[in-house]
Amino acid sequence: MITWYLGLPSSSSHALIGGYAGAAIVKSGFGVIIPGGWYKTLIFIVLAPAIGMFLGWVFKIITSWILHKERPGVVNKWSRILQLFSAAFYSLGHGGNDAQKTMGIITSLLFTGGIIHEFVVPLWVVLLAHSAIALGTLSGGWRIVKTMGQRITRLRPIDGFCAETASAISIFLATHLGVPVSTTHVITGAISGVGTANRWTAVHWGITLRIVWAWVLTIPGAAIIAALSYFLIKLISGGNLL
Repeated sequence: MITWYLGLPSSSSHALIGGYAGAAIVKSGFGVIIPGGWYKTLIFIVLAPAIGMFLGWVFKIITSWILHKERPGVVNKWSRILQLFSAAFYSLGHGGNDAQKTMGIITSLLFTGGIIHEFVVPLWVVLLAHSAIALGTLSGGWRIVKTMGQRITRLRPIDGFCAETASAISIFLATHLGVPVSTTHVITGAISGVGTANRWTAVHWGITLRIVWAWVLTIPGAAIIAALSYFLIKLISGGNLL
């Protein structure tokens, strides 16, 4: 919510991971952290936007080469139609990766609380996670929309198609590998790649740098807030926490 107020696209995935870790550490110490589960996540913090940027650049180069003789009006018309499919493809990847993390944490809490007796995600958890992510998207974080659509680089319909397609492929790859990546990181990288394919100066690198700083601070920031929340709840409950 802080980064939303600032109009910076941050990673809900990394905020969730940071919050999860912060609460666990303050409860039971650093020994509860499983390093093996962090390697892929930390690597893909750098790798995911790099892959998105590369694919965005490649798709823009290819489409420009194929369509360079077409009139701009024709390109815009067909690009808007194709964006319906690329946006749907990207949204499917978004839900396929982002919603899974929420479902995993809810299911782990249900399991450790004895409400379910095997680690299987209940259907109602699936529906709630998917509904929440859909309603959040529908509500519109217009500050974020403005940053992504206007402040990083100028996007035309063909640029949007290339960025969304590149992002979707990157996210599906990460999901296949079981890596919780940030769809925000990927789409930011893809948009920057598309802008770079037009010309290097087309990308507002100052805005991009602010976004990167938001990425760096997301995990520790969420961990600190989770730790403070734990202490606050413990204080209110008189120390009666599991």
